Amino acid sequence: MLCSAISCDQHGKHKDDHHHHGHHQQGHGHHGHGHGHHHHRDEILYHKIAAENAEFAFKLYKQLASQEDGKSKNIFYSPLSISMALSMLSLGAKGATHNQIFEGLGFNNTKINETEVNEAFKHVLEMLNLQTELELSTGGAVYVHKGFKPIPKFMEDIKHFYHSEGFTVNFKNTSETMDIINKYVQDKTHGKITELIKDLSPESVMLLVSYMFFKGKWEKPFNPAFTRKDIFHVNDNETVPVQMMSRTGMFDVFHDKELSTDVLKLPYTGNASLMLIMPQKGMKHLEESWCREHFKKWHRSVERRRWQVILPKFSISATYSLQNVLSEMGITDVFSNRADLSGISEEVNLKVSKIVHKAAIDIDEKGTEAAAGTGVEIMPISMPPTLKFDKPFLLVISNRNTKSILFMGKIANPSEK
Repeated sequence: MLCSAISCDQHGKHKDDHHHHGHHQQGHGHHGHGHGHHHHRDEILYHKIAAENAEFAFKLYKQLASQEDGKSKNIFYSPLSISMALSMLSLGAKGATHNQIFEGLGFNNTKINETEVNEAFKHVLEMLNLQTELELSTGGAVYVHKGFKPIPKFMEDIKHFYHSEGFTVNFKNTSETMDIINKYVQDKTHGKITELIKDLSPESVMLLVSYMFFKGKWEKPFNPAFTRKDIFHVNDNETVPVQMMSRTGMFDVFHDKELSTDVLKLPYTGNASLMLIMPQKGMKHLEESWCREHFKKWHRSVERRRWQVILPKFSISATYSLQNVLSEMGITDVFSNRADLSGISEEVNLKVSKIVHKAAIDIDEKGTEAAAGTGVEIMPISMPPTLKFDKPFLLVISNRNTKSILFMGKIANPSEK
């Protein structure tokens, strides 16, 4: 479950701001909706952005992992939600600001234009919200300061392409507005994400939120009767107590010799799966080298064999302010007085003051949310090989039919909330 928020401030008070905003640039901010597309073309479009979205997911992971606390801390986020929040923002961006966001997301104007990207995201959203066996809901909201009038086209486009609702609030009344936004997010994520916004500038004129709620059930649940207290090796010197789930049966497993890494793919009912990736020789090399190509190879290479799988139960969440991380990825102007968000408002110079993202995950016997499980598996007389996730590992939750990475991260310490 995760959420992203983008907050815009006014920066029209600064001298000389008005001169460098490139209002003469054409063809960026808004575009037609193109309703007459055929289903087949939509399908090609969303597969067209799948590669870029995955590329962005791995680039973002490397940035988060390279931050000071990224080495020892759990990492968990939704790359798809962050891509959608930025893409939504780019609807109102022009000139260099727009190009930085578009290219930062991995898109190339010569291969795909902005209208196609927006149509593709629209289709991905529709596909994800249609999932019946998965509890999955995704969308967004835009909060505008009362009296501030965004360009109607911007509001129409974010509603049309990104299923986003628009609300008017009073940002001067910060605590009341924070409560309104946090309640909306809490409701949309079924109570999983509380207090997304912890502080708010009274100078804000606009805040963009994107959310994703996911609740999956294992295709083959673990039996709670086999869950035992055990230890997890955080590093060579530190261990923590955890509850380890265990199941013996047929599992999709692959050992990647090149990266000396074990890979396990656990399907959820429906069109999603969780991939767990555990390096044998420490995390650093894997974190620096893994990429979209590895992920594709692992999906292709897993083989179904009889295993005993032992996996910790955990419930973690992570919150990020993404301004620095995104700036390191080349998206800089939108946070500065050079920002050109004239597609949102022509009368006020806007810049983004912060981007907040929060994601949470529970892994237990039943799936990704707590519930009791029943049913007993008969243990075979000859024991199969064991795959035990008792040291730091990476994880990726992906959706098969949209080829989307919904969530990804690292479990460095499953006992940390």
